[in-house]
Amino acid sequence: MEARCTARTLQVVDTEYSADAVEWCPIDTWHNVLTCGTYQLKKPEKGAGDSESNEPHLRQGRLYLYCFHQDQLYSPLTEIQRIEMPAILDLKWCHVPVAGHPVLGIANAEGSLELCNLIPCEKNSCSLVPMCNVDIGPECLALSLDWSTGREEHEPVKIISSDSKGFLSLVSVDGCRPALDVVSRWKAHDFEAWIAAFNYWNTDVVYSGGDDSKLKGWDMRMGTDRPIFTSNRHSMGVCSIQSSPHKQHILATGSYDEHVHIWDSRQMKRPLADTHVQGGVWRVKWHPAQEHLLLAACMHNGYHILDCEGALAAGDEGCPILYSYILHNSLAYGADWSRISLDAQLTTERQPVSSTETQSKRDNEPGAKEAGIKFQHLKIQYESPTGIFDMVVEDEVDDYGTEFSGSLQASGTSQSPIMDPAAAEQHNPKAGADWTKSKASLLATCSFYDHILHVWRWERSNIVSST
Repeated sequence: MEARCTARTLQVVDTEYSADAVEWCPIDTWHNVLTCGTYQLKKPEKGAGDSESNEPHLRQGRLYLYCFHQDQLYSPLTEIQRIEMPAILDLKWCHVPVAGHPVLGIANAEGSLELCNLIPCEKNSCSLVPMCNVDIGPECLALSLDWSTGREEHEPVKIISSDSKGFLSLVSVDGCRPALDVVSRWKAHDFEAWIAAFNYWNTDVVYSGGDDSKLKGWDMRMGTDRPIFTSNRHSMGVCSIQSSPHKQHILATGSYDEHVHIWDSRQMKRPLADTHVQGGVWRVKWHPAQEHLLLAACMHNGYHILDCEGALAAGDEGCPILYSYILHNSLAYGADWSRISLDAQLTTERQPVSSTETQSKRDNEPGAKEAGIKFQHLKIQYESPTGIFDMVVEDEVDDYGTEFSGSLQASGTSQSPIMDPAAAEQHNPKAGADWTKSKASLLATCSFYDHILHVWRWERSNIVSST
């Protein structure tokens, strides 16, 4: 029995501003809701005589709200709202409803945390409504936030946030009225505190990472005068941390040093596993259902899905990279798994059709031409010595995707970013195989300077026979 990983880009969206954060809603019945945050640094207008203004640069942002509909083949993602606001550095959904509604937390460039309620609207739609906000410090940027509800426990609801002056802020969330209160704020790092996160199994404990290359742990019951541990295993700034919601004591961290570490929080002298991903690790995200899968946003080297099963079982030197998604042309920043259960028939039990017939059906399907035009305009390409390809990579040659199998579909950028099923079978050397135990996941990733949001599916299947 052989395992194979495949991926397919479902939609590419131009966010206009630089995109740096994406989050799928974790609340039941709202799993098809996706948010994307942006950060745009704009020069002030020139003064009299076209001289440069002495005014500081403006940090503008925009929050996008989308709905995903998997039955819409060519444009499954629909924008339903955009909100202008200060530049967004991080955003995360609370894992449980607050006062009966899903709540989105936003860390912005004005040093503020803001909460928005997700409210149902007519015509099966929804919208985000500002709920409350709190300043976490003077003249700083709020760089990250995390909710205490990672294991979907309800009380009490807390937020931990980090800022550009190296401080952490512990914030309480009132579940009965729209209010945020800063319970504690303390100096944690010498430079920017890039990331802060809860231990989801013991929310009195929080972790932080900073530009001083330090990873620290803090126990609120013991005060904030000194950390309970300080690790110097990362050689550069620590910018991503997430506690495992599935397995107690397990922690993932990432750094500008291009390494992902898996830790047992009871023994922080050395990590269980150290994986070099060849790109600064801006975000790490555990899969919401499969405890051994970890998604890493690796800045200049795209997105990697790591298999941490060996590290979680006995501790390994590194975690194998199952798949690399490298179609973004800029800094890989935002990344998240969806909880949507994808229809397995999208990739199995296809009837052979001619490519001419398939293209004809495409051209006549609603949204097909629009999707093709958008894709052509965005010019999202992967250039290799043998041509330009849309995204259907069967990653079995190289962990980092630097070589590709013959299962890639050659095409121009004027085509839709969705793979032609007939072409997939023609280029797949194992076309006709029976695929079982399919585990399809839906992901969203965004890159910064090219202001692009990708929605894609990843699937790991076992081949049991070939006819």
